Amino acid sequence: MPARSEPYDGPAIVTFAKELEWRRTQVGLSKKDLAEKLGFADSYVGQVELRKNLPSEEFAAALDTFFQVDGLFCRLWERINETRHLGILPPGFPEYLGYEEKANHIRVFSANLVSGLFQAEAYATTIINTIMGSGAEKLVAERMERKSIFEREDPPHTFLVLDESVIRRNVGGKEVMHDQLAYLLEVGRRERSQLQIVPHDAGYHAGLAGSFILLGFEDGPDVAYTESSGEGMLLKQRDRVTLQAVTWDLVQGHTLSGEESLAMIQDAMEQL
Repeated sequence: MPARSEPYDGPAIVTFAKELEWRRTQVGLSKKDLAEKLGFADSYVGQVELRKNLPSEEFAAALDTFFQVDGLFCRLWERINETRHLGILPPGFPEYLGYEEKANHIRVFSANLVSGLFQAEAYATTIINTIMGSGAEKLVAERMERKSIFEREDPPHTFLVLDESVIRRNVGGKEVMHDQLAYLLEVGRRERSQLQIVPHDAGYHAGLAGSFILLGFEDGPDVAYTESSGEGMLLKQRDRVTLQAVTWDLVQGHTLSGEESLAMIQDAMEQL
C-alpha cells in the first residue's frame, strides 16, 4: 500500500508504531539496519513507524521472530486489520452519523462523487477499495445500513443536489456506473425525496467549494457537515450552520427542475 501524507491515528496503529520504534532503539538498530535484517525496504520501516503506512502480516511476523516477542506484533496486526476501516473516516463523521439517524430533513449537496447515503453498493465498494486497498466489506456494509433510515414509518424528507460532474464521472466502469445512476433515479422518484442537478452550463457556483450536508430536526437546532480533500467537519454553531444554509440556497438557484434532472441522469445512463 502506498504511503499517506498524513499519519494514521487509529489506536492499534499507534501502538504498533511505538512498540516497533521502542524495540528497535533498545537493540541499537537504525531503521535501515532493521530493514536489512528483515528483508524489507528501509523506507517501509520508516513509514510504519511514522504511521504513514500500515504494517503487513508478513512484516508483523518478521518482527515477532526477530524480537522474539511471542506473537505481539501479529496480535497488533490483527487488531489493526479488525479496525482499519475506522481509520479512513474523516474527523467529525462518526459523530455526524448519530445526528443523521435522528434527522427528519436531510439536504445534501455533492460536488464530485455521490454522497455515501445515496451510493449503490458496487459504487461504494469501488470508492472504499480505492482508499483502503482491500478489506472494504465491513465499511461498505455499514454504509449500506445507513439507508435503513428511509425504511422507517416516518422517513426523513430528503433533498439531494448533484453537480453534473457527479453523474458524468465514470466510477468503477460502465456496469457500476449504470447501477449507480439507476439507483439515483430511484432516489429521485421516492415520495419524500427530491433530486436536482446543477448543470455544467451553470458555470461557477457556490457549491464548487465542497460537498456538504444539512440536517434538520423537529426538536433541536440544525447541524451541518462539510467535507473536502478527505477532511470532514461537523458544524453546530448557529452562524456556521446558517452560512451553509445560505450556500444551499445559492446552489439551488442554479439547479434544473426535478423532471429535467432525472432526464439528464437517464441520458447519462444511455451514454455509458
